[in-house]
Amino acid sequence: MAKAMTTAQIRCFTARGTLVAIGPKVRGIFRPVMEKVQIPQKVVRYTPGEKLLDGLITILAGARGLVEANKRVRPDRGLQLAFGRTGCAEQSVISETFNACTSENVTQMQEAATEIFQQYSAAYRHNYEQSLQLLDVDMTGMPCGKKAQMATKGYFAKQRNRRGRQLGRVAATWYREIVVDRLFDGKTQLPVCFQSLVKEAEEVLELDEAQRQQTVLRVDSHGGSQDDVNWALKRGYLVHVKEYSGNRAVKLAASVQTWYDDPKCPGRQAGWVTTPANAYVRPVQRIAVRTRKRNGQWGIGVVISALTAEQVVPLARLPIDRVSDPEAVLWAYVYFYDLRGGGVETTIKEDKQGLGITKRNKKRFEAQQVLVQLNTLAHNIIIWAQKWLAPACPRLQSFGIFRMVRDVFQYRGLVICNADGRLAQITLDQAEPLAKGICQGLQALLAPWHVAVILGEI
Repeated sequence: MAKAMTTAQIRCFTARGTLVAIGPKVRGIFRPVMEKVQIPQKVVRYTPGEKLLDGLITILAGARGLVEANKRVRPDRGLQLAFGRTGCAEQSVISETFNACTSENVTQMQEAATEIFQQYSAAYRHNYEQSLQLLDVDMTGMPCGKKAQMATKGYFAKQRNRRGRQLGRVAATWYREIVVDRLFDGKTQLPVCFQSLVKEAEEVLELDEAQRQQTVLRVDSHGGSQDDVNWALKRGYLVHVKEYSGNRAVKLAASVQTWYDDPKCPGRQAGWVTTPANAYVRPVQRIAVRTRKRNGQWGIGVVISALTAEQVVPLARLPIDRVSDPEAVLWAYVYFYDLRGGGVETTIKEDKQGLGITKRNKKRFEAQQVLVQLNTLAHNIIIWAQKWLAPACPRLQSFGIFRMVRDVFQYRGLVICNADGRLAQITLDQAEPLAKGICQGLQALLAPWHVAVILGEI
């Protein structure tokens, strides 16, 4: 329980010592939201911006619903003080703030998210002259109640006749950062919004023509229509997609002269499509891939790629000397598409498991859009925090979002603040796993704020 022990200091125990320690840094990151997002709501005790910050802290603390602010944040005075808060709004008051959001607030929130991304992300600073940028584009279902705005029947994996919305995402895969998250109604699928998502990512990353020529767009079959592929090729992107039309894929596969067995996946075969690719505005390579179905028939797909052999072989994590081997190059195109499963699909899975993005649903569409932007910001903050601490604790590099929230942020500790509420010292429980390395990482991180971080018995 938090208590003022003396008139000179505030001492309080916390169950989230690491999250407390990154609080001063996150406060600076969140500043554009406080400045730009002006929600038309009467101020009684806390401003709307402060309540949005309470929502972000609640998400970072591992809550599945905003209702958990009452359990995870309100009793934790040290956590509040670390984020510059003198208290935490009650969960229903936080929800009312989201419900008061307008379409203008959604735009303001997206502008603030763009400013934060451009200031802190590694993807924005990618060296295009040195290597390719990889952007994965995908959509995922966000089930919700049927009374929610824009909640319609659509595709939700393993949930027949379910209603909900769809989340479109562009991820900078090399950096595990989310560039763009946008919410759509439940019927919307990637062919409808692919171009708009790419354009928004282009604006966030401020890609010029030369940078687009060094950017790979990797998409599943929903982004593989001829119109979408040609649109991306005209803008200069290097596309790596799966053919949209199943019937066209079967016809293209019929032109394969030699099928090669996959050395990694028994039963899978691939071959070069020999039909001229006259339908595309730039030269592309096409590789047909087939596997046996349970009924004995072939399941066929075609990978379409604007990448050269010299580009795709290292991207597929193969030795560069394999570029002279046609069969190795063939499988490089296939394997690089397979790696999509460890890209955007992994970020979506991590956010569902680690941040519970499908558990927090607002009835008003604008409220949910603002909440989506907070979820995105929480994801990126966790990735950035991992990079802040990894030099002193390399094992964190293998942690996903779930383990960062559950294991790293939830360290027991003692927080000591000055009388004015500024952090002075954080004592982490020395019995926590990886405590020594994380303590060293936090010491370096908090040096500008002159906050001492030590280990001790809690």
